[in-house]
Amino acid sequence: MIVYTVGGLLRQWRHRWGLSQLDLAIAADVSARHVSLVETGKSKPSADMILRLADQLHVPLRDRNRLLLAGGFAPRYAERPLADNALSAVHDAIHRVLRAHEPYPAVVFDRRWNIVMTNRAVDPFFAQVAPDLLRPPVNLVRLGLDPRGFAPMVVNLADVRAVFRTRISRQLATAPDPELTALYEELLAPEPENALSQRIEPDVVIPMILRVGGRELRLFSTITTFGTPMDITIDEIAIESYYPADAESAAYFRE
Repeated sequence: MIVYTVGGLLRQWRHRWGLSQLDLAIAADVSARHVSLVETGKSKPSADMILRLADQLHVPLRDRNRLLLAGGFAPRYAERPLADNALSAVHDAIHRVLRAHEPYPAVVFDRRWNIVMTNRAVDPFFAQVAPDLLRPPVNLVRLGLDPRGFAPMVVNLADVRAVFRTRISRQLATAPDPELTALYEELLAPEPENALSQRIEPDVVIPMILRVGGRELRLFSTITTFGTPMDITIDEIAIESYYPADAESAAYFRE
C-alpha cells in the first residue's frame, strides 16, 4: 500500500504542470526554500498553505481534499448530489441555461463524462440510440462513439473521436482517473494516421456533422463551467451547448 505525503502529492502536481519549485514559489508568493522543505517533508504546511499552493497548481477540489487529508487536516470541500437542497440555486441556474438554449441541444456532464442533465432538444437524438446505452449512468463519450449510439449518424466520426481524444487525454494528464482511463483505452485508442488526417473541409472550428432524416446538420459546441466553486459536484460538471454552424442546420432545429 502506497502512503502519499502532502509534499509528495504537491510535487506530483507541480511536475504535471511542468513547473519548477521557483515557478511555484513565485506564483504562490513564498520562498523556493519553503516549497522545497514542504515537498521533502522537512516542513509541515498549514491547511491554508496547502490550499494556497494547490490553487496555483489548479488542483481540482476533490484532490485538494486529498492533499488536506495527507497533511493531517479535515477535508474542506463537500460533495453533494446536484438535487441536494444546498445546491438548489445552482440546479435551477443550470435548468434555466438548458431551457434558454432550446431549440438547440445542450447536455450537462460530470468529470467522467456521465450525463447529468439535458434539455428537450436532445430527446429526439436519444430515440435513435440502443436502450441499454441509456441506462444510468449515460456516458456522453460512449453515446457518441458506440455503433449503437450516435456513431452511425456522425458523418465525420474520425474528427469527433479525435476531439474527444484530445480533451480526455489533457484531462487525464492533469487529473488521472482509473475509470476515465479505462474509457479512453476502450473507445479512444489512437487510429492510423490516415484516418486522423481526414477532414470534410477546413473550418474555423471542427464541427460535428450529423446525418438525420436525409439532412446533414453541422454543429459546433461551447463548454461552460462554474467559477470559484466550493462544492466538488459543481467543480466537476460542465455544460456543453451545441450551436448550428450554418443556416440549414439552424432551420432544422427551429422547425
